[in-house]
Amino acid sequence: MEPFIRNDQFNFIRYQTQILINGHSTVNDSSVLDALHSLSTEKVSDLFPEWTESQMQVLKPLGNLKNSDEAESFLESLKPYVIPFKEVTEHTLKKLFPKAKKLKVPPLDSIDFRSLSYLSWIDPGSNKKYMVVQLENKLVGLHGTFSTSSKKGICTICHCHEEVGMFLTETKGKVQGTYTKRGNYICSDQTKCNENIRSLDKLNEFVNLLRKQA
Repeated sequence: MEPFIRNDQFNFIRYQTQILINGHSTVNDSSVLDALHSLSTEKVSDLFPEWTESQMQVLKPLGNLKNSDEAESFLESLKPYVIPFKEVTEHTLKKLFPKAKKLKVPPLDSIDFRSLSYLSWIDPGSNKKYMVVQLENKLVGLHGTFSTSSKKGICTICHCHEEVGMFLTETKGKVQGTYTKRGNYICSDQTKCNENIRSLDKLNEFVNLLRKQA
């Protein structure tokens, strides 16, 4: 069977398994636990409105999870069905950022692309942050400055409380010689951010904001 689960959907499922485990460790009422299982199963099924019988069977064990060992085994069984991030090579990245003549790309061979909703790294040569995102099955490249913050805050992309920094991009304005800066606070650690993303909505909104013409 072909992979059918995006990284953000896998994270959402993992979040639901944690809710179930916490429920079983704190609640003794079987009717409450049954309702909790039903709710989690319903929320996950809503992620796949057109799922097949085979896909349904892969996700079916969610409704019976009671402890962390069962949850870990279940999540491990899902990993072969997670869709990898669109293939990225050094040539692909340099094509996305043609103006960055001496672009230093991240070590692609060491990246698990199944765990990505977006790719991001800091180029030590220019000290700029680069992001690659999939929009409508196409790769989109963004780059800008990144200033770390001394305090934790809410990341615009994953909407979790993490160590964040200000990511700013610059686009040409309608008047010649003018520029518009756009950005917001996002996670400093892209690995943690990708683990936190449970929906692509915020990521897509952020990317569309940055790409919007002045």
